Amino acid sequence: MPSHPLSLVLKRWKFVLLFGAILAILSGGATVFFPLEYRADAQVLIISKSRYGVDPYTVVKSAERVGENIVAVMKTDDFRDKVRAQPGYAIDWGRFDALNERARRRAWPEMVGSSVVYGTGVLNVSAYHPNPDQARALAGASVGALESRAWEYVGGDVILKVVNTPVVTRWPVRPNLALNTVLGGVVGVILAGFAVSRRPERA
Repeated sequence: MPSHPLSLVLKRWKFVLLFGAILAILSGGATVFFPLEYRADAQVLIISKSRYGVDPYTVVKSAERVGENIVAVMKTDDFRDKVRAQPGYAIDWGRFDALNERARRRAWPEMVGSSVVYGTGVLNVSAYHPNPDQARALAGASVGALESRAWEYVGGDVILKVVNTPVVTRWPVRPNLALNTVLGGVVGVILAGFAVSRRPERA
């Protein structure tokens, strides 16, 4: 009588775990081939000037909608140019400028991203760079551009105020070594378990 697949996996649990450990090590080790990047985070508050006679819920929902528009606009070439034009930030654009236009358009959203904190009217802005000081400068220039030039995108009835200046992570966050290692181990265990369960047991 053929053995149950689970019993086959349990019989060869050492092989399954070993294969998972090997794939976890390979997945974690593969991160050395990618530049480690720090993240700098800052927050901007979206404020509506015409709030009189409007209930707070409507104000917040309006700010969320504005934030969603800004998130999309921040991925554009126009906003990138505004970030580059911000004075007082020593940002090295050499690696970015070495790319062709199509590659720059793909790379920019990877360098600077944002998200809306729903229910608050706060916009999170994050910048990534192998150099933590460069990540901080890039985030600072981004929120500075939002604070001074966002009216071009959302009109004069909305202003953006920087409420938290950029703070850099203590350790690199991309690529995620721990996450890649765990995922590699899990995938390895699943693949090894499937292979063992499908292999007929020798008499």
